[in-house]
Amino acid sequence: MRSFIFNIAYWSMSGVYAVICAILALIPGRTVLMHGLRSYARLTVHLMRWICGIKVEVRGTPPKNQPVVIGAKHQSWGDGIVMMAKCGDVNFVCGDHMLKFPLIGWVLKRCGAIVLSNQGGSEARDSLMAGIVRSQGEGRPRPVLIYPEGHLTAVGTGMRYRSGVWHMARALDRPIIPVATNLGHFWPQQTWHKFAGTAVIEFLDPIAPGEDRDATLSELEARVETRSRELEAEFAPVAKPSHGQARPAVICA
Repeated sequence: MRSFIFNIAYWSMSGVYAVICAILALIPGRTVLMHGLRSYARLTVHLMRWICGIKVEVRGTPPKNQPVVIGAKHQSWGDGIVMMAKCGDVNFVCGDHMLKFPLIGWVLKRCGAIVLSNQGGSEARDSLMAGIVRSQGEGRPRPVLIYPEGHLTAVGTGMRYRSGVWHMARALDRPIIPVATNLGHFWPQQTWHKFAGTAVIEFLDPIAPGEDRDATLSELEARVETRSRELEAEFAPVAKPSHGQARPAVICA
């Protein structure tokens, strides 16, 4: 029942905020719009706690207002929402699937988001380079959030890390901040059911992107995946696994 209540509340709120943020996007600059987006993210985190019993714990130091590239694990639809709630004025790289939602394309454009084709190829590379140029031209640098895997992954799994995070860090001359998480235990990918527990977002030590692309990506992947597996084990459920995938002991269904 709590999952049902949360999803109704979340998607209703998302629709309202889409309209509000589309209106805020008419205001010159992005300051007011970013306040609106962060308000949406913080309210979602509160709903996760109040309705579903999902407590978000932050470890390490979120790089607020710092010129860094955040390379984060991507297990849940809620990942970007939580990161925006915790990292302040953050820019982000997202897939073009986000454009299917009404008004979102306009809002993404106005807040400076870097929208890439999920199919990759030359179009995605061109979009990435355009985003790098825009980021270089910002008066006050802000963190750029990117998910190197490019897709949501199930708990306990991972995908090959793509090179976009390295290209961005090198072009902007910024360190990469790895971020591990276990949020997928409690808000799995894009599923309807949510599960109560402590979701951890952990900011790890920075990585200086060297000239060797593959070595940098290997180090980033090793750090993020290893720590994510440790977080998953730390908050391992005591209930029996369901359909081959572990679940927290308390279910918000």
